[in-house]
Amino acid sequence: MSELSSTAHTRSKSAFDVRTIACTGMLCAVAYVVMYLSKTIFAGMAVAGFLKFDLKDVVIAIGGFIFGPLNVLCVSAIVSLIEMITVSSTGPWGLLMNIISTCSFLCPAAYLYKKRRSFQWAVLGLCIGGVFMTATMMLWNYLVTPIYQGMPRAAIAEMLVPVFLPFNLTKGLMNGALTMFLYKPVVVALRRARLVPESTGTEQSSKSRNIAISVVALFLAATAVFLGLVLAKVI
Repeated sequence: MSELSSTAHTRSKSAFDVRTIACTGMLCAVAYVVMYLSKTIFAGMAVAGFLKFDLKDVVIAIGGFIFGPLNVLCVSAIVSLIEMITVSSTGPWGLLMNIISTCSFLCPAAYLYKKRRSFQWAVLGLCIGGVFMTATMMLWNYLVTPIYQGMPRAAIAEMLVPVFLPFNLTKGLMNGALTMFLYKPVVVALRRARLVPESTGTEQSSKSRNIAISVVALFLAATAVFLGLVLAKVI
């Protein structure tokens, strides 16, 4: 009986691994498309001439909430590499900055959500990740941006608080709000397609809670878009 149980467990784990790989590949493809479209849509909203809003972190966040922080790193690295080869003009430095930005934002969020799968911890993770990403990118913008933008480091230092700080906070707010809004319907669709396992029962939801989440997420997304427009016009 134990051998049969072990065989069944092995087959189940193998099937789950195949689904994980398939879902990760799909997330990479969707994240790339979202990146391309968002850069096209927000092309006229470039802050300081080179900072562009990018929504691929929404897709990567959903993958991170489903599969954990390692998935964030894998999808981010793959999508950023393809972006560098196809549409980016910043080369390896842009690749590095993309990976650091996404991982500093979403790895903490995915880790906290993995520890406790609840709406409150998802929001807490996204908030902590947004703050951590903003602080991290201020350091890396100071170190790396002068290299691939050909700007004096002193000029970049002057832009840290008035430009990079609000840009990254707005970017985190926008991606976090859209993640809150889209996570549940996307996961339900993936479960119906049997690409991710069924809920273990630790995630509690109700119709009223889903409505409240949607309203809050839409409000935050609208706020982020408004701030982005203001930044693009003012800076």
